Amino acid sequence: MKNRMIISIISVLTIGLLAACGSSSSSGEGGMDLVEADKFTFASSGEFKPFSVTEGGGKMSGFDIDVAEAVAKELGLEPVQKKFKFAGIVEGVKTGRFDAAVASHTITDERAEHVDFSTPYYYSGPQIFVRPDSDIETIDDLKDKEVGVSKGSTYAKLASEKTPNVVAYDSDVTALEALSKGKHDAVITDSVTGAEGINSGFKIEGRELIGKSEQAIAVAKENEQLLDEINSALKTLKENGTLKEISEKYFGKDITVNPDEK
Repeated sequence: MKNRMIISIISVLTIGLLAACGSSSSSGEGGMDLVEADKFTFASSGEFKPFSVTEGGGKMSGFDIDVAEAVAKELGLEPVQKKFKFAGIVEGVKTGRFDAAVASHTITDERAEHVDFSTPYYYSGPQIFVRPDSDIETIDDLKDKEVGVSKGSTYAKLASEKTPNVVAYDSDVTALEALSKGKHDAVITDSVTGAEGINSGFKIEGRELIGKSEQAIAVAKENEQLLDEINSALKTLKENGTLKEISEKYFGKDITVNPDEK
């Protein structure tokens, strides 16, 4: 009898321990799996002006940050921003370090193998940027040229298809600044980012647009409820004009509308 009681107690303790170790996340509103209960923990680089930039106190601001905080409000959660190197953000979402990435990630098949994407929250496209005296006009002109890109970006692949001389920087802004100061021959980056660089005084010019891209919020593949809630939030923010308002605040125009639907 005593042995049976001991076995029963051990079984109960074992089940409890397994349950406690089964997940490091917390359930939030609507059954969402969250890093921390009642909080929306999102990652951005803080190095991609005007999408995300790090202020003096270490806090990030910018278009992506405002979008993330607006989404958090719709979800009824407290926004918690995490600054992280762009190249490692997708992996951080995949492994549960962050609830989501709100960091201007372009939707690609390669990234979609690791995370799920929301509906796009803005549209843009890669563009070639050069110094004003450059004779580079199109992507074919980049053959064997030295091209700067940001680490982990889709632009690195574009550049490597034309030249083996690809220089990776921690951010697009750093690459554009180096170009302005006479380093490498060109930079491939988001057209909006390049335009902001020009507005900031960089001595560069935009040349060929290389296509259209869709940027979205990334979440872990198993977190379907959170993805559904984010999509619902983005739909509301688009319909009530909040996304347009945030876009016009930073760019003076609405980049949240699919150009194919205009």
